[in-house]
Amino acid sequence: DFKDRAEMIDFSIRIKNVTRKDAGKYRCEVSAPSEQGQNLEEDTVTLEVLVPSAVHPSVAPAVPSCEVPNSALSGTVVELRCQDKEGNPAPEYTWFKDGIRLLGNPKLGSQGTNSSYTVNTKSGTLQFNTVSKLDSGEYACEARNSVGHRRCRGKRMQVGKHEIVGGTNGLQLEHANTIFEGGRSKG
Repeated sequence: DFKDRAEMIDFSIRIKNVTRKDAGKYRCEVSAPSEQGQNLEEDTVTLEVLVPSAVHPSVAPAVPSCEVPNSALSGTVVELRCQDKEGNPAPEYTWFKDGIRLLGNPKLGSQGTNSSYTVNTKSGTLQFNTVSKLDSGEYACEARNSVGHRRCRGKRMQVGKHEIVGGTNGLQLEHANTIFEGGRSKG
């Protein structure tokens, strides 16, 4: 197995293209004539083969892509997504609302209000089962691994009884029974 890979150099041995299979104990015996006859010495060396991480180097996450809707209808299910494709090992994700870290699975929100969201730290999703007006705010996500961390820019989500939608003639805002289109009232 060492053919064309091992060579003796002076009192050493050089093994080329070492693999994990080469790991183990190696014994060296030296026999030399002396005045007292034949002198015999031996030594044992343990070869430990370390596999470089160059195949899968550790890399800090890049700025994650954050998908946050501009607006959401109160009482609906809303999912925010965060993803990084460069981090190795795979990063874990943390969501922030207005600069404050959101807990993984809260029972009560910061003002004692019932919170109905779930954070999946592995996939990077923040899901509201029934989004409410209190959930309006600026959301940002952080991707973190053992090498480093990066955060996306905050994006504002506005929650209301009516959804803001884009129209063909500019922004439309539905409010009560009146639709405002391009500054003109149509209701």
